[in-house]
Amino acid sequence: MNAGAGTAEQEGRVLHTVAEMAAAMGAEVRGAPRDATGISIDSRSLAPGDTFFAIAGENSDGHAYVGKALDAGASACVVARDRLDQFAADAPLLVVDDVLAALTDLARASRARSKAGIVAVTGSVGKTTTKEALRIALGADGETHASAASYNNHWGVPLSLARLPREARYGVFEIGMNHPGEITPLVKLVRPQVAIVTTVEPVHIAQFSGIEEIADAKAEIFQGLEPGGAVVLNLDNPLFPRLKAAAEALGIDRIVTFGETAGADVRLKEAALQSYCSVGVADVMGTPVTFKVGMPGRHIVQNMLAVLAAAKLVGADLALVGLALSRMKAPPGRGVALRLQVKGGQATLLDESYNANPASMRAALDVLSRTPIGPRGRRIAVLGDMLELGPDGEAHHAELAEAIRTAKIDLVFCCGPQMHALWQALPSERRGGYAIHASHLEPMVASAIRGGDTLMVKGSNGSRMGPLVKSLAERFRAAEDALLEG
Repeated sequence: MNAGAGTAEQEGRVLHTVAEMAAAMGAEVRGAPRDATGISIDSRSLAPGDTFFAIAGENSDGHAYVGKALDAGASACVVARDRLDQFAADAPLLVVDDVLAALTDLARASRARSKAGIVAVTGSVGKTTTKEALRIALGADGETHASAASYNNHWGVPLSLARLPREARYGVFEIGMNHPGEITPLVKLVRPQVAIVTTVEPVHIAQFSGIEEIADAKAEIFQGLEPGGAVVLNLDNPLFPRLKAAAEALGIDRIVTFGETAGADVRLKEAALQSYCSVGVADVMGTPVTFKVGMPGRHIVQNMLAVLAAAKLVGADLALVGLALSRMKAPPGRGVALRLQVKGGQATLLDESYNANPASMRAALDVLSRTPIGPRGRRIAVLGDMLELGPDGEAHHAELAEAIRTAKIDLVFCCGPQMHALWQALPSERRGGYAIHASHLEPMVASAIRGGDTLMVKGSNGSRMGPLVKSLAERFRAAEDALLEG
């Protein structure tokens, strides 16, 4: 398997000795493997000293890259016993029956030795943002290890956990799912002291009977909670009572709430939502905390409340945490602002192209409504299909018309068969253009942009809005630094 990235975060420290890996995985040692300073499943990004796991994926088999991994300085390669005849007799190998199962065994051993405060994060929206904010916030208080990118599935979670340094003070792990039953085995591996559910929304709903079943699937994160641990839940979300009941049914009595609703344990008291950042004042279980985060939007402020709750629960210094959040910036595809040099001056492009669902689409439209425009400028939304919404997909798309009206968006471009429902629901004066494919939409958008405009591009990954952003950025690249700072 050739996915993900290697890790150089250990800086030469031994992550796992050969003896520890062999014992954890029940591996046979061949050749002269060296202790691992990192773990990799991708020969392209492997760092010298990483142990390479030759995982067989859907599209590629890691055994085909063992030679490249060794040439790149791998300390050892973990290979399947039935593939052993492909390699030289003196190759530094750890031989196992199943490579992915071996990685999972190593992850289990890594968790068992750790004394870190462990936080697990799931939710329909905001998982990665919350995980990254926790990485930054807890990192101000002690060595913090967190999942890379969105490594939140059946190989990403074991990989992230196997990379957990024995010296880490905190560990943060994102756990995702598309189907019922996916979270349970992963959270039982992670065994968090704190489990966060950011929110429950109709995401991947095509795989579920309804939003209640999505809530039940998210509640699986409670299954792996360590004795005496706490769950952190969004009191503002309509599914809160169902999540709370699921936690209580497991005997969990430490339920910490966050939100704007009266009675929340971590309650937002004030919020200043600015163009490229957000400022909040919160009561964190009796402690006042003021924080600034370099991302716009009320949904971002909500996520930071969960971060503050988790930080308090694992014993981090809230003063340091609040200050550290100012270093949180929008990652690619999640609100990064680009400057475009267009006819009549400069325009701003908000890149929200990393995935979409009804909740995140409304949040992005709200951010667009608050982003400044120049003289005679317009707010323009460029929207691609939101996928996996099931039989009510067209209705979910059409319902965005009200959010567009509320946000006072001037012009809307749509692409994809599902987005045609929104296109039909829009008044004629807001219709900018429609196309089946994002590539066909790009020239329409390019010809419409003028100086002073701010446009936001968003859609599910499958709707190919990311390449559209790239094309617009290349076509209208400003002479100066393209990234706007908040």
